[in-house]
Amino acid sequence: MDDAHILEAKDVTVRFNGQTVLDGFSLALKAGEKAVLTGPSGCGKSTALRCFLGFVSPSAGTVAVGGTLLTDQTVWGFRRQIAYVGQEPDLGIGSVREMLERPFQYRANASLKANLDRAPKLFETFGLADSLLDKDAADLSGGEKQRVALVSSLLLDRRIFLLDEITSALDAASKDAVIDYFKGRTDITALFVAHDTERFAFVDRFVSLPRSASSGGAE
Repeated sequence: MDDAHILEAKDVTVRFNGQTVLDGFSLALKAGEKAVLTGPSGCGKSTALRCFLGFVSPSAGTVAVGGTLLTDQTVWGFRRQIAYVGQEPDLGIGSVREMLERPFQYRANASLKANLDRAPKLFETFGLADSLLDKDAADLSGGEKQRVALVSSLLLDRRIFLLDEITSALDAASKDAVIDYFKGRTDITALFVAHDTERFAFVDRFVSLPRSASSGGAE
């Protein structure tokens, strides 16, 4: 693995129950680079993201972050460097305020608790009303959940972002706000999964995944 690459997959293949979901996937991103994974439903885009978090174990190939290979011993260190936001975030129980505060109750994030002071500005950036802080997270719309989950991930100061269809439930103005934010953050590395690629012209590259003949429709 190349130490110059902050995020790297090499010839990664994933099989579930005898079906190939991801076949020979390779990607290498340097710090600050951004890329979009594209391709038809079932080609393994979401699976590729989960490989970097160790949620899915490749049948073949390797995954590395900052030149360190993913193993059972290194996976937790990986997760402290990476933020993942899915298409349908699970915000847990309680108010939005409680949801934002929850990660800082863990020892690994306790030193970052002052970052909560940045939440109002991020809410404004993504078009979220301050009144949402006292709303039950379960009562948010799909688009509000996506943006609140994004705010939560940004407060943790991760250097790598894996973002799976994070604008899918947003209106045009909110989509533009999210895209403009990441366009301006040249200090972070981001790997997006997106079908609506027109707004992502700013990224360094597009990586198209073909549908595997035996994928069976897994994403």
